[in-house]
Amino acid sequence: MTAPVVVVHPDADALAKATAARLLLRLLDAQSLHSPVHVVLTGGGMGGRVLAEVAASPLRDAVDWSGVHVWWGDERFLPAGDPERNETQARAALLDVLPLPEGNVHAVPPHGPHTPTPEEAAAAYARELADHAADGDDAGPEVPAFDLLLLGVGPDGHVASLFPGRGAVHVVDTTTVAVHDSPKPPPERVSLTLPAIEAAEEVWLVVSGADKAPAVRSALAGADPDDVPAAAVRGRRRTLWLLDVAAAG
Repeated sequence: MTAPVVVVHPDADALAKATAARLLLRLLDAQSLHSPVHVVLTGGGMGGRVLAEVAASPLRDAVDWSGVHVWWGDERFLPAGDPERNETQARAALLDVLPLPEGNVHAVPPHGPHTPTPEEAAAAYARELADHAADGDDAGPEVPAFDLLLLGVGPDGHVASLFPGRGAVHVVDTTTVAVHDSPKPPPERVSLTLPAIEAAEEVWLVVSGADKAPAVRSALAGADPDDVPAAAVRGRRRTLWLLDVAAAG
């Protein structure tokens, strides 16, 4: 795993546009080498803005979306279609306008009769990840060969739904974890674990806003992951911190 690379953009609008263009080019580059391509999306305000910019880009149509599989780094444990679910927001911003086969969209199971608890949803998602796991890497976590994994970073330094002082950052024996005590509502969530996140070829942390600057500074300075989970994140080949000037502090 390589040291993080930091790229700073003038403002949030430029950050969203540049990240969308970078994402589309990354998909095209990956498709020139192999198929399928696996990408892990993030929620949050900036995550949604990036997806909306992808939807608006003319480069969007150059991607063979039939060969792209979409996953999520975390999800709020709410009923299907709830407007607060990352999946619902991603569908509205981008996925519903793409020629993307429904079988290529791998949403975290929602709260419902088949998965009435976050533990059951996490276990079901772990099974789906394993069903699409890359062959030939018995030592690694059972996840697909993620080409790209996007993350936001909270003002407290959390990534996905791995929050400071909650213990989930230390879970290494599974690819998903149930969360019951999120300090952000809703309290119940499902998250990828650090080993699953770090199985990705590239991890991009996309961060906007002055309220995030202390967390960015601490993470890049090598803070204790118990205090700043973002400090622990690395991609296998590349780790990018994509910031606006305010988040760069």
